[in-house]
Amino acid sequence: MKRLWLLFAQTVTVLVAALFVVSTLQPQWLGRQGSSVVPVFEAPSGAPAAAAEGSGSFRAAARTASAAVVSINTSKAPVNNPQSADPWFRFFFGDQAPSQQQSGLGSGVIVSPAGYVLTNNHVIEEADEIEVILNDGRKAVAQVIGTDPETDLAILKIALTDLPVITLGNSDALEIGDQVLAIGNPFGVGQTVTSGIVSALGRTQLGINTFENFIQTDAAINPGNSGGALVDVAGQLMGINTAIYSRSGGSMGIGFAIPTSTARSVMEAIVKDGKVTRGWIGVEPQDLSPELAESFGLQPGSGVIISGVLQNGPAAQAGVRPGDVITAVAGRPVTTVAQLLSAVANLAPGTPATLDVVRREGKAKIEVTPGRRNLPRQQTAPR
Repeated sequence: MKRLWLLFAQTVTVLVAALFVVSTLQPQWLGRQGSSVVPVFEAPSGAPAAAAEGSGSFRAAARTASAAVVSINTSKAPVNNPQSADPWFRFFFGDQAPSQQQSGLGSGVIVSPAGYVLTNNHVIEEADEIEVILNDGRKAVAQVIGTDPETDLAILKIALTDLPVITLGNSDALEIGDQVLAIGNPFGVGQTVTSGIVSALGRTQLGINTFENFIQTDAAINPGNSGGALVDVAGQLMGINTAIYSRSGGSMGIGFAIPTSTARSVMEAIVKDGKVTRGWIGVEPQDLSPELAESFGLQPGSGVIISGVLQNGPAAQAGVRPGDVITAVAGRPVTTVAQLLSAVANLAPGTPATLDVVRREGKAKIEVTPGRRNLPRQQTAPR
């Protein structure tokens, strides 16, 4: 009996060892896959398409958005000296060779099946001819519908059909750390997609535009990317790539994009009226320092103090005085000069609006009728 039990134990041991060897080296003999095959993750309904195509891949977002991102080539005719035809000028200075034709390169985004293309104003500024090149190779001469130098945005139109259109996303929902893609034509090498994160939001006082509310990203942006798309992982447009901080001319991981929320309002105004109309009240504001805030019994950053009022301007006529602290415009709280400028600009000229004001003698509500904001005589475009 003891001998039979020993034989049984040895047989079982040999069979277990054989099963282990077969399952490790030849799993297909047992009708199952080896451990080296990773099961495919099936994305649940409503999940981003990128997740279903492999962890960490943005191929779906890039494929969705890239078709609607275009390259923009601009040219400017050479300028001849107006005196070059004067015989006396030619006698003293000789024949002057005409200057060479100037050309530029940028990017844009198709935002409407009607052929509207959103880009930067500085991409097409002063251009005599603008050519738009689609990702599928088609080309078209573009017409300028309108520009807004104060936000550095411009709307073009091309006469092509069956155009791919990008989806405008909600840039107000972006948060620091969100992943984004920058799509454009840097250095003219062809359409390029780079990835990064949202590094900061609401960047102002950069000296780039009059109205600044930039998305900062570390996605690589280089010359030629201007006017291109900044999209989220679903391929929705979050911003228009506009500028970089660089000491060498190349990307240093600090790029700035105009939020879609700003671009949408500018685009709608230009398409409707051919221009953007903004409100103006004629005040000189400055941020409220902690010392001034304490003297008014306010928390720092709870308003904007008025240091000057234009004589006979809308604010002066309404009773706004130097030293007033404006805490809200038409019910919209303002805590910085940039916010005040933006809130006033959004007012409709000729339509009364209410300012919430704090004075040393107490709080007050002042009704002001804004005028129309005029563009500065000289505009400096960011480069």
